[in-house]
Amino acid sequence: MSTGIHVVDNLRIDHSLFDLIEEKFLPGTSLQADHFWRSLGDIVSDLGAKNCQLLETRDERQSKIDARLAQWRESGAVYDPKEMAKFHREIGYIVPEGQTFSIGTAGVDHEISKIAGPQLVVPLSVDRFATNAVNARWVSMQGAVYFSDVIAEDNGLHKEPFYNPKRGAQVVKYTEALMDRYFSLDKDAKYGQAQQFRIVEEDNWKWLRVQLADGNEVRLKDPEQCAGWTGSEDKPTSILLRHHGLHVIIQIDATGAYGREHHAGVEDFIVEGAITTILDMEDSISRVDAEDIVATYSNLLGIMRGELVAQWVDESFGKQRSRSLNEDKTFKGPDGGEVTLPGRALLLIRNVGLHMYTDAVTTTDGAEIPEGFLDAMITALAGIHDIQRLGKLCNSRCNKIYIVKPKMHGPEEVAATVELFGRVEQALNLPENTLMIGIMDEERRMTCNLLSSVRAASERVVFINTGFLDRTGDDIHTNMQAGPMIPKPEIKGSAWMLSYEDWNVDVGLATGFCGRAQIGKGMYPKPELMAELVETKIGHPQAGANCAWVPSPTGAAFHVWHYHEVDVNTVQRKLSSRSRASFDKILTPALLHNRQMSEGEIAKELDNNCQSILGYVSRWIMMGIGCSSVPDINGIKLMEDRATLRISSQHIANWLQHQIITREQVLAAMERMAALVDEQNKESRKTGYRPMATNFELSLAFQAALRLVFDGADQPNGYTEPVLHKYRRRFKAQAAAEASAQS
Repeated sequence: MSTGIHVVDNLRIDHSLFDLIEEKFLPGTSLQADHFWRSLGDIVSDLGAKNCQLLETRDERQSKIDARLAQWRESGAVYDPKEMAKFHREIGYIVPEGQTFSIGTAGVDHEISKIAGPQLVVPLSVDRFATNAVNARWVSMQGAVYFSDVIAEDNGLHKEPFYNPKRGAQVVKYTEALMDRYFSLDKDAKYGQAQQFRIVEEDNWKWLRVQLADGNEVRLKDPEQCAGWTGSEDKPTSILLRHHGLHVIIQIDATGAYGREHHAGVEDFIVEGAITTILDMEDSISRVDAEDIVATYSNLLGIMRGELVAQWVDESFGKQRSRSLNEDKTFKGPDGGEVTLPGRALLLIRNVGLHMYTDAVTTTDGAEIPEGFLDAMITALAGIHDIQRLGKLCNSRCNKIYIVKPKMHGPEEVAATVELFGRVEQALNLPENTLMIGIMDEERRMTCNLLSSVRAASERVVFINTGFLDRTGDDIHTNMQAGPMIPKPEIKGSAWMLSYEDWNVDVGLATGFCGRAQIGKGMYPKPELMAELVETKIGHPQAGANCAWVPSPTGAAFHVWHYHEVDVNTVQRKLSSRSRASFDKILTPALLHNRQMSEGEIAKELDNNCQSILGYVSRWIMMGIGCSSVPDINGIKLMEDRATLRISSQHIANWLQHQIITREQVLAAMERMAALVDEQNKESRKTGYRPMATNFELSLAFQAALRLVFDGADQPNGYTEPVLHKYRRRFKAQAAAEASAQS
């Protein structure tokens, strides 16, 4: 490996990044290193100033909004959303929608256009998690039920490190009940009565027959649900069933833990779970320098080539584990041919937003370049390996590269991203509209201008979704001067939030997304509470969403049944005739108004927010963990990333701004909660966690948390990255110095 900096025309490139591209990314593509970096340099020269201007425009508009809101508040006037809309139009915050149109998105994979189902989001920086999420296209239902809370652990049904047959029997009942509902047998027969499965040919077609305990034989109520099988027709080893475009595999093995106890030898029901997975290079990872960037890009290439193998030590058993990517699945088809299904989720790659810059590549005068420019070039280059089939496995069967673009503020920024994608295609000799865009509707201005933003990417857009976490943080920041907000847990039920969720679906349907692109919903954040997910998350497909985020493969295994229950295409057709959600409500912040809160209520809310901030920031700064299951103040594990951090830090900043709390109260709460978080992380001290409460002044994580709150009102759009990156880099430098001194 070379050392130092590589200079190509107007760019200075970190040696490790340069070598990665030259040695791993470029071979086989016919592209040369000089051409690649010169093309990026040209993009930086031509589009860099526009990126800066867009960010400056954000700040200018926010300053005008701050001034107007402060004026209204000080005058005692009642907040009026219609007056605010008028003002927003005057300053260009809201732009005209223009004439009606339909998106021109075409030639995309069926996972985008046709199949509704769960969507995973996973940090690309952790190979173990990434490979697991990609493989979550197929999930063991028996395993998901056995290790979750959907079956209580009383009356001898406790989980054990090894198989508990009493619990296993309840697992079988649970999964067979799902099969009875969605893959019903004829004559009201039940899967619990099955003794044997076999394939029988009739009229040049092969059908599934199920022999029952009483000797009778039945078909599926809808015989065409049988899509294939493996093994012999008399004794198949698996049966492939299909419903609403989703598949379930009945796995038959009379020697397995379940199969040897099962009347028909059924070992498992393998469900098609995560139809798509977002490999995240943004909110869920800690990526602050060239070292982090190289590690993330390496994983990206390995996955796009189908060659990444994750290796780790399973501490529960003290064994070395490894995980590679699943091969495709092939079955014998009822018509005599073969049926091949993807073994992995279709991958979308989330790049960073316009506001992120990196020193892994700088201009020759030392200026950092927009990190999103680098992400786009590298993501496309990795995608070429897929398009040209240079690796073992295939992602897009339609030769598309799917990029999710976060934190865009309206149509001008979407248009700038479309221009960037076009330049990348030209640089890498890709056909027009190879790079497709997923639009995150997670900023207030994006919501207000969603239709115009979709228009700006009408030939490339494959995805819009509601991200209620970031959207809440941005709503608090945008309306910082309007007044104090209601407690954080109540905001999800506020008028603006409910209208926002409907508005996103309404705009997607009005612009022709049905049958062409995804309309998505946000994350269920409680990875250990699957019973609650089963009860609540059906609301997402019922609301017209093609996909919704889940925190784990297990979450996908349960959430997918909601798409068996709900035909999303039918729901979307019904919803397309309703009136669009209230724009006035979208512009109405969740203010306390004249509500009086007790000291106890205020203290509880403050403690909850401080604990949430410290629980996440401590791991981010000290351990480089960008997304993890973090215990809340009551010990309930919640999925936390920078979006949840943005809400909590902005909420405290808002209450400080309006004197609901004082700096002294915040500092005292932070110190109390630091001790609690230290205790919650006592096992993590083996892997780099350092207690904060032993020395608040010297704890970089604790100081970062304070800055996020005390400087929160002044952070552009309330983003947390500037503070996190600063303190993470300081921590890495400190740790390196300590290691050097010890050696």
